[in-house]
Amino acid sequence: MKVLVTGASGFVGRALCTRLVTHGLDVVATVRNLPGTPVSGVNYRIVAEIGTSTDWHAALAGVQAVIHCAARVHVMRDHAQDPLTEFRRVNTLSTETLARAAARCGVKRLVFLSSIKVNGESTLPDAPCDQTSPTRPQDPYAISKWEAEQVLARVAAETGLEVVVLRCPLVFGPGVKGNFLRLLQAVDRGIPLPFALARNRRSLIYLDNLTGAITACLTHPAAAGKTYLVSDGEDVSTAELITRIAQALGKSSRLWPCPLGLMKLAGMMTGKSDEVARLLGSLCIDSSRIRSELGWTPSYTLAQGLAETARWFRGRDNRG
Repeated sequence: MKVLVTGASGFVGRALCTRLVTHGLDVVATVRNLPGTPVSGVNYRIVAEIGTSTDWHAALAGVQAVIHCAARVHVMRDHAQDPLTEFRRVNTLSTETLARAAARCGVKRLVFLSSIKVNGESTLPDAPCDQTSPTRPQDPYAISKWEAEQVLARVAAETGLEVVVLRCPLVFGPGVKGNFLRLLQAVDRGIPLPFALARNRRSLIYLDNLTGAITACLTHPAAAGKTYLVSDGEDVSTAELITRIAQALGKSSRLWPCPLGLMKLAGMMTGKSDEVARLLGSLCIDSSRIRSELGWTPSYTLAQGLAETARWFRGRDNRG
């Protein structure tokens, strides 16, 4: 099988290309710039910027399946004058352009990497969301992803292109950036963290588990036209996650009991209410559908995934 992976230089895309090549697939990968350390066996193609005018036909030549990872990602501080318009341009409209080009080129299946944020920012700790849960996208990123899912459903109905949607929570693993990397750095430096009283529950997924789920969606006949929610299946509180990260790093977790109401107030006063809400709130996933229909199970436990992440972290320059 010849597969096109978009966003192939990203955190997920690079790991996915490595897995696909290892499984003997012919991989074409689109990137904005050639990676400094390319994945051996991958045929890279430069696509400077994805949008409604992107010409995908050369990259799609001979391709049987597409995995669409490229996206404008959620950021804490967005400097765009109109963030929603920019997210829609990259995540919604360009996805439609790619899907229609894929259908014209005879591609059979497109796997779309979406986000659990399509279902909202929170759940009750004992009431995980699944594919039947209502959609409640709240920020521009989530809205653009939900609209992309709807666009893909229309393209599928009009052209016969098989679309598989995969909604995932926070992804961690070697090469992780953003808040998870900052948490690793804080725990490694022994910075006291005020989350001892956090009793929330959040789903995560380790990078290799996610690429395994994507690969299952790529080939399994039952996946066509389905939306799957995927996670490691081990929901943890923020306090538990910090403790487990500390164990993986060989450090002591320095947690102290700040009242939750005080942290929420501090978040409001500093303009970081959303960030505090993610640290204190629950967002749980029921991934039973992909497990039962596709026979997918995580290859790594949470502890194993954190151990691999810690090993990578120890091998990089952490002075920054």
